[in-house]
Amino acid sequence: MQDTLLIELRTEELPPKSLNTLGQAFASGIFEELKKRGFVADGGFTAYATPRRLAVSVTNVQGRQPDQNLTRKGPAVAAGFDAEGKPTPALAGFAKSCGTDVAALEKHSDTRQPDGLGTSGKAEFFVFRSTRAGEQLEQHLAGIVEGVLKKLPIPKMMRWGDSDVQFVRPVHSLIMLHGDRVVPGVVLGLSSGNKTLGHRFLSKGEIIVSRADQYEQVLQEQGTVIASFDRRMHAIKAGLEQAAGEAVLAEHQALLPEVAALVEYPAVYAGTFNPEFLKVPQECLILSMQQHQKYFPLLDKVGKLLPRFLVVSNLQTVDPSHIIHGNERVLRARLSDAKFFFEQDQKTRLDARVEKLGNMVYHNRLGTQLERVNRIRKLAGEIARQLSASAELAERAGYLCKADLLTDMVGEFPELQGIMGQYYALHDGERDEVAHAIEAHYHPRFAGDALPQDNIGAAVALADKLDTLVGIYGIGLVPTGDKDPFGLRRHALGVLRILAESSLPLDLVQLLQQAKSLFPAEMLADSVAVDVHGFMLERLKNYLRDKNFAPDEIDAVVSQSPTRIDLVVPRLEAVRAFKKLPEAEALAAANKRIQNILRKAGDIPDAEPDPALMSEAAEKALFAAVNELAPGVVSWVGNGGYTEALTALAGVRAEVDTFFDKVMVMADEPLLRNNRLALLKSLGELMNQVADISKLAA
Repeated sequence: MQDTLLIELRTEELPPKSLNTLGQAFASGIFEELKKRGFVADGGFTAYATPRRLAVSVTNVQGRQPDQNLTRKGPAVAAGFDAEGKPTPALAGFAKSCGTDVAALEKHSDTRQPDGLGTSGKAEFFVFRSTRAGEQLEQHLAGIVEGVLKKLPIPKMMRWGDSDVQFVRPVHSLIMLHGDRVVPGVVLGLSSGNKTLGHRFLSKGEIIVSRADQYEQVLQEQGTVIASFDRRMHAIKAGLEQAAGEAVLAEHQALLPEVAALVEYPAVYAGTFNPEFLKVPQECLILSMQQHQKYFPLLDKVGKLLPRFLVVSNLQTVDPSHIIHGNERVLRARLSDAKFFFEQDQKTRLDARVEKLGNMVYHNRLGTQLERVNRIRKLAGEIARQLSASAELAERAGYLCKADLLTDMVGEFPELQGIMGQYYALHDGERDEVAHAIEAHYHPRFAGDALPQDNIGAAVALADKLDTLVGIYGIGLVPTGDKDPFGLRRHALGVLRILAESSLPLDLVQLLQQAKSLFPAEMLADSVAVDVHGFMLERLKNYLRDKNFAPDEIDAVVSQSPTRIDLVVPRLEAVRAFKKLPEAEALAAANKRIQNILRKAGDIPDAEPDPALMSEAAEKALFAAVNELAPGVVSWVGNGGYTEALTALAGVRAEVDTFFDKVMVMADEPLLRNNRLALLKSLGELMNQVADISKLAA
């Protein structure tokens, strides 16, 4: 019989941050196992997850597996009987293992594929065919559920009661319902049934689920529970938007699923707080509300925090005043703490805190935060000079950039580092450029984050990230697989984005070497600048793929190990335009041929091609074309005219084609051969001024 299958585990409150992940993994795991064992052919599944339950319903589940036709392959027919026509031991043994006699075996022809020795044709084998009856759902279901539970992404299990049963939280009941029939079985020590409980406060007594396909409806109507995680989240979002009115919800995409994992039947209420707290930087207040209390702050249309907030409650009531006042009272205490931290922090200047960074270890092999700050300060000043910005202001910002790590506010909210440094620097009377650079030096904090908006901020941000990259990589702590505890991939991408998107004319390898020079001698690996450059080029490829450049375009540019990252995208755009030219494919193939010839030739004398040694008209024509093009190409490349340079190179296609058709490069006479190799070498260097176009060959 085909019907909907329901499985529900009712538990104590599950971890909110992983609830949706657990629910999806549980549901998909059950579905895949049922499908694998033949109980589902064309059904689908729905995942349910609330703070107190994981559940899944699967449609079109068979109560019994279909019968299976089995075929066992035995010995070859040619080896089945001896000279007297009697079954060989191999054939007799095969029949016995199948539980039958030789007469019941069938012969099967199998087309044999050529084996590389010219052997092909048909081979005959004995086979035994049988039918295995399908098994009932109850013979498999409990084992399926147990197996899926063991594979869930749960970092830490717990036991409860006096049993050895383990799960992420204690489990109190189990439903396994196929249509209207309870599927018998035991999971985590619990026997299956069709009863559950609803909302902890808004529902009374046990709820009987009569049919599997009525689960969601029955749970909402009788248990006051919205079982679907997505439906609950959408209900919360709609409630927040309605309650906000004309106000704007502060950024809440990360908070929304966490709150949906805390409630089974959400209700949104609005509260207020004393406007006096708005004297505290709004970042502190917003973080306190979201992180500690899971509240939703409200902003006005220009992004300024309002003295209002929204709370999502698990209790829906006609008179929510006691819920609102209770949350306002708790928030008042939280905001009072933030106000106290802010006022206390302002009593000590940032520059008075810097020396105390000498007591804070950055890394046991790289020294203290104070030593790090001094490296950042010097490197930021040097980068600012290269950008024609104020080295003095960059060095001041670098000197102060980590001082807020010692403030009470950052101690309470580490996410505010840099942000609080900016506020405290302005309070101390530091220049605006210095204060803004202190905040900006952590940017970009994540993919798509804003970059520093001026060269002083960019100088400090680059110095901070380069110091981390060179220091951590240089002591051998290289990211492996998905493990990157020091965020080196993120820092590398940050440096690349700043250089590329801000168009900063800086040499990356030179920056890495400058960063290394600020560490004590012998502390870091000698090759660290080159190693980190290679590591960053791999990140650059990912960055460029995200910008929709083709793999061969990226390879053409990045394979040349560029050090001026600001020029990479313009070169790629030129390569993309070049690929559209009708001559592109032929020139790319010719370039690849040139490189292969030069590589096989080995060491080539470093000399200019001599026209006096050219005997063929085709090589003279190619030499003339190269000489004519070279000044223009070099000039265009030097001035960033990459598209013009590549377009001009397309004009040499005819001469290149004729050269390869008419001229024997590897001539027997050494002077002639070396001269032709020198000509190809000069042509290859000219063609690859912008990118290695041989990478574009099909």
